[in-house]
Parts: sequence; C-alpha cells; structure tokens
Amino acid sequence: MSVPAPERHDWKLLEARPLPVGRGRVICIANQKGGVGKTTTAVNLAAGLAERGRRVLVIDLDPQANATTGLGIDHRAVERSTYDVLVGDAPLDEVAQKTSWEGLQCLPASLDLAGAEIELVSVLARERRLSEVLNGATGHEFVFIDCPPSLGLLTVNALAAAEDLIVPVQCEYYALEGLGQLLETAERIRRSLNPDLRIAGFVLTMYDARTKLSSQVADEVRRHFGELVYETVIPRSVRLSEAPSFGEPVLSLDASSRGSISYKLLAAELDRRYESHASRSIPPPPPEPGTTPSAESVVPGRPGLAGRGFGTVTPEPPGLERAWPPAVPWSAP
Repeated sequence: MSVPAPERHDWKLLEARPLPVGRGRVICIANQKGGVGKTTTAVNLAAGLAERGRRVLVIDLDPQANATTGLGIDHRAVERSTYDVLVGDAPLDEVAQKTSWEGLQCLPASLDLAGAEIELVSVLARERRLSEVLNGATGHEFVFIDCPPSLGLLTVNALAAAEDLIVPVQCEYYALEGLGQLLETAERIRRSLNPDLRIAGFVLTMYDARTKLSSQVADEVRRHFGELVYETVIPRSVRLSEAPSFGEPVLSLDASSRGSISYKLLAAELDRRYESHASRSIPPPPPEPGTTPSAESVVPGRPGLAGRGFGTVTPEPPGLERAWPPAVPWSAP
C-alpha cells in the first residue's frame, strides 16, 4: 500500500504561521471518504479547545447536520442555518448558536443545505461564498468547518475559505485510496482560489492496536507526511460512537474514556503548534522571588447534557499529559 505524497515544492507543508490578528484561524476538516471521523474530530477538537479557554466556532457544512446534532442542537428545529448564510446572505453572527460549552458556538446545518450546490451554480464567484461570509467574522480564535464526504461545491467553498486543512485518516486501507485525490483538489484550489491554504496536519483515527493493518497504515502515512501527522492517535472507542446519541461531545459524556483523553491531547497538541509560533508583544510577568510557578490547573469534567452523563462531573484521570496512545503506536511502549 502506498500514499501519494504531495509535491513539496508547491506546498509550503511545514510553514509555521501564528494566529492572524483580529480574527480566528479558519481550519477546514475534510476528506471525501465518509466515516473517517471528520465530524467526530470537529466536534471534540472544538470542545477540547473551548475547555482550554479558546473561543471556537464550528461551521456545519454537511447537509446531514451531524456536527449540529453532536453539539446538542436539533437541526430539525433551527430556523436559520448555514444554507441561509451561503444562499440567503444572513449574517453569520445572527445565525450562529451558543452551545452548552462556554466559548463554543455552532453555525448549524439543515436539510436545506442539500440544495445549496444547485442554487449556487448561477451565483457569481460561487466558490468564494463562504470566504466572503467569514471575512467579516470576528470574536473567535478558531473556526472549524466540518465538510461533507465529497469534493463538491460545499467542500470547495470550505477549502477556498480556510487557511489550514486538517485531514482525518482512518487507519484502514480504503482510507488511503482517495487521499491523493483530496490533496490534488486542494492543490488546485491553492493555485487558483486560495494561495493561503496550507496542510495543517493529518489525524490518524479509528486506530485499533489489535490489528496489524492499523499499524501499517499509520506507518505509511507517517513515512510520507512526517511532521504533518499529529502525534496523538484517535483510537476506536465505544464512547466516541455513543456521544452523538446524547447530543454532546465525548469530553462531557465520559472524561475518563480513551476517546476523551485522546481528543484532549489532540487539542493540546494543536494549541501548542500555534502557540509555539505566535508572536507575543507582552511577555508573561516573572514569578515573585521565593515562589515557584504552579503547574497548569486541571480543568474538571463538565456535567453531561442528557442520558447517563446528566448531572455528573467526571474527574479528569491522572497522567492526562502523558501521551496516549504512544506517539509511535505500532511499537512496544
């Protein structure tokens, strides 16, 4: 099995860029293959960053509205959605809804979004509709766009509006088949529509340590993309599958589960990637004489929204900062 590597002379793959001033980093989470963990990654990564004190917006660009449901919003009851923003010129700030997580908002999707691609055919500069909407959006440090499992006009809009691209890669052979096509499409968009688009990283999802295939896929992806592959690997987890049925991220459903720990570590890793390159005009004050800086306080688990997590606070497990699974999951610890 092999993964077609992108042309490194075209892509500035390892370019380090700080967060833009005045608005958030727009990150597109895309893969034309379905069932690789795009929505799960968008919802839980956004929740993990919000738990770390970041202001985050999730834009649901999938007509199935799974990200909307996963954040506790009934897509059948929303009055205005992403469709109204793209086609009807509705202001983004008025359509975005608050979630139960402080600092986390969602631009919900609805079934009407399924007809957006047809209605946008006759619109001038239809590939830049989302980019035009986000140009005036402020107040968020991170904006995640959850894309549908296709390379249609909605995904093209997301890639044209984003600065970074995160690709979830399922640790199975079929997930590698369409990876080259996605990168080729993104490269064409970078050349013609969005010269600022960069690959921010690849997230290995649905890793099963019991199978040799998962190790081979992970090894192959890391061999081709190197530092672009996040060290944190998302394992197969029943809790990750259960969380959407309760309308909440796995971080609040069960903070001690493997899936929750993995996405918290992924959020911390992504935060570090941007923080390490962010310019700071005011350095932090030095500690007072005779004192030692205290370790970063642990953020407690949040009460669940419904079901078995309702009304409870799950304590954060010890040793969270110790990476799990190992950075090289196919080798012995």
